[in-house]
Amino acid sequence: MRDHYRITITSYSGAKHYTVTQLMRRYMAGVGIFLGTCFLGGFLAILFLSSRLGTLNAEVVSLQQYQTTIKAENNALLAQQQSLQDTIDEKMVALSVMSDELGSIETMIGLTPDPDAGLYQRLDTASQTASEKHLMLSTIPSGYPLADAHVTSRYGMRNHPVLGKMALHGGADLRAAVGTPVYATADGVVELAGTNSGFGQMIKLSHNFGFVTVFGHLSKLSVAGGDYVRQGDLIGYTGNTGLSSAPHLHYEVRHLHRRLAPGPFMEWSWENYDVLFSREEQIKWDSLAKTLRKQTAVPERRWSQLAPRLPATSS
Repeated sequence: MRDHYRITITSYSGAKHYTVTQLMRRYMAGVGIFLGTCFLGGFLAILFLSSRLGTLNAEVVSLQQYQTTIKAENNALLAQQQSLQDTIDEKMVALSVMSDELGSIETMIGLTPDPDAGLYQRLDTASQTASEKHLMLSTIPSGYPLADAHVTSRYGMRNHPVLGKMALHGGADLRAAVGTPVYATADGVVELAGTNSGFGQMIKLSHNFGFVTVFGHLSKLSVAGGDYVRQGDLIGYTGNTGLSSAPHLHYEVRHLHRRLAPGPFMEWSWENYDVLFSREEQIKWDSLAKTLRKQTAVPERRWSQLAPRLPATSS
């Protein structure tokens, strides 16, 4: 087998001879294959990058269109914001005028305007008469049921001190030694005065406009079912009966069979008149106030007008 090749190149000046060995031939073939592979890889890379560039160009166009849409929506929102701001400015001017007029009305009827009070508070003060306020404070539970009250557990979810599990605490617990007098917080009628497995000795009072108050864990009852009581009347004495871990009074306020947080009702007073309406929003106070206004606006009738008219008789 030949291990070399002779290459002859002939020209006008003569012939030249070159000898190529087998190893050199293989080396040149390898270089050729390598260069061909590089060329093919470069060609394929160019094709891939070209395709990727087209995809990126399409994404850029899409993002530009989205940016244009966002700018248009932003301009619309800015225009809407400016319109709302103009409306707010107009309302603020009207509110300022109303506040000034209300201050004049309060001065005319003998009230001292409070510039720091909210407008809804001043409107309520200006619109309700003293008789309406007195009627609401006496017929709706207000104030504390104890002369010296200290709340130890408020309304809401808690770990029951006796049962040892999470449960809704439907009222407020007021710390008191056994035998502390308990007073009615509103005019009403005694719906229940007796013993309950959970509340022990308890009293349930029914008031006007769907309100109910409950007094639990008592040691002694001073009223019976069906008795009528006035706000501030003595109804019983605190104790430690029922599911109770220490002497205290359990006090609840309910409206239409729904338990309410008694805190705002206990803090409600003539001096703190607006606290209840701003903190208890589950009751339609406007409707209730209109009903009270109608009641206080009706003049008192004479007994002769209330008595039935009898037919005239002749002797």
